[in-house]
Amino acid sequence: MINSLPSNDKTTAVFGSYVLDGRSEIPTVIRDHWVILEGDRVAAISDTRPIGADVVLDAPGRFVLPGLMNLHNHCFSEAIARSHVEDGGGVKADKSIVYTVLLPLSKSGLDILSSQERLAIARMGIVQLLLGGATSVMEPFRNGIPEMFVAALELGIRFWGAPYLFSASDPRAEDGEVVYNVQSSDGSDNTADLKAWNALYETWQGRDNGRIGLAMSPHATDTCDPDLLRASVERARHLGVPITTHLAQSASEVEKIKARWGGRTPAEYLDWLGVLGPDLLAAHCVFCSDNDLALLRKRDVTVMSCPRVFVRIARTAAFGRFEKAGLRTMVGTDGYNMDLLGELNAAAIISKTTSADPEIASASKLLQSVTSAGGKAVGRPDIGRLKPGAKADLTVVDMTHPHLQPHMDPVRTLISLANRAQIDSVIVDGRLLVSGGEICLGDQSRIVAEGCAAIEKIWDLPEARAALSKA
Repeated sequence: MINSLPSNDKTTAVFGSYVLDGRSEIPTVIRDHWVILEGDRVAAISDTRPIGADVVLDAPGRFVLPGLMNLHNHCFSEAIARSHVEDGGGVKADKSIVYTVLLPLSKSGLDILSSQERLAIARMGIVQLLLGGATSVMEPFRNGIPEMFVAALELGIRFWGAPYLFSASDPRAEDGEVVYNVQSSDGSDNTADLKAWNALYETWQGRDNGRIGLAMSPHATDTCDPDLLRASVERARHLGVPITTHLAQSASEVEKIKARWGGRTPAEYLDWLGVLGPDLLAAHCVFCSDNDLALLRKRDVTVMSCPRVFVRIARTAAFGRFEKAGLRTMVGTDGYNMDLLGELNAAAIISKTTSADPEIASASKLLQSVTSAGGKAVGRPDIGRLKPGAKADLTVVDMTHPHLQPHMDPVRTLISLANRAQIDSVIVDGRLLVSGGEICLGDQSRIVAEGCAAIEKIWDLPEARAALSKA
């Protein structure tokens, strides 16, 4: 196993025709400046070309951004779903693919794949994230895939691994209902999953100068009982790690919580248990009521909005709705295709269309949702902004492509017209991980081929063919 990447004591100078300068309270775009990195920190932002830098990136028309943060993603389960669940595939009677495809087939993958095959899928996912412009990811996944940590360590991304905790670790849709199957002999998976999380924490927390860490991830309100939610949140707050969960992601979840817990909504259920707080990143929230959103705002919760995955079930997940409610809102890809710029564009289009308000989900708000909002969400003021002393995490976008020309406002152009094809360079902790749109630490073609081969083994399973059909 790789212990860490080589230490980085180089000075790197990156020229930006446009730089999102974070030295003031409100980041602003400045023209023709250098961002100077010393080791893993930003040393300066200067209008003068530095002398003696070890690495110089000096290409015209580049937009230098703080590293983009994708804090809700699923490399493994979404790779299984990809190209199968569009156009109504896999939805079935419960109107969600969570319990028909994502959870049951990722469990099947754990049963049949070797560690090397799981690692191949993890590496493929990290490569896709990097090529999509992300320097940071929060990655919830089944706790039987520790290879996610290995891949993140190898390929250099800033990583919060969030291995799931379940009270019933094998929930699946059967005959239109979600059946909550328990794997442990004592009738609850709480103890086993907390033990597994603690073991991963002991192994991985703080690796490579703090680049690798854990988040606490009780899976969802309908798969975690009160004892597990209380215990996991207490543990997370004792350790000072972020907490993430899925909240109101399906109609069946809302119905189930209402029936189980005295008519409460999922948000009210979490508040009853003391889970809501500024350290919680709540994914999706698309079935939250307006009162729920007001409650989340009161508790200073961060909402993780992932609009494109919900298009698959013809459901609107509008960033603008959360913004209008006054919530700190981030955009994540949910693993759908890991194109963070494309996801921001979708967030803008969906929000403006559904609200009939052209000013909502503005380009500046959306860019903030994957930069400075991320630093606040995870309690890290040293990431998500370009300023001296911040971590040397940068995303560099090539704005010279013909379809981005002409433009006057680089932020509006970035959100409205750009996508992953314009990602030029990605730097994490001062290490160049993507250059010229290609990864630097590994054979990109081989990584993707090996990951695809492993996913195809899952697709060949009879239960996968049944789950992924439209019947």
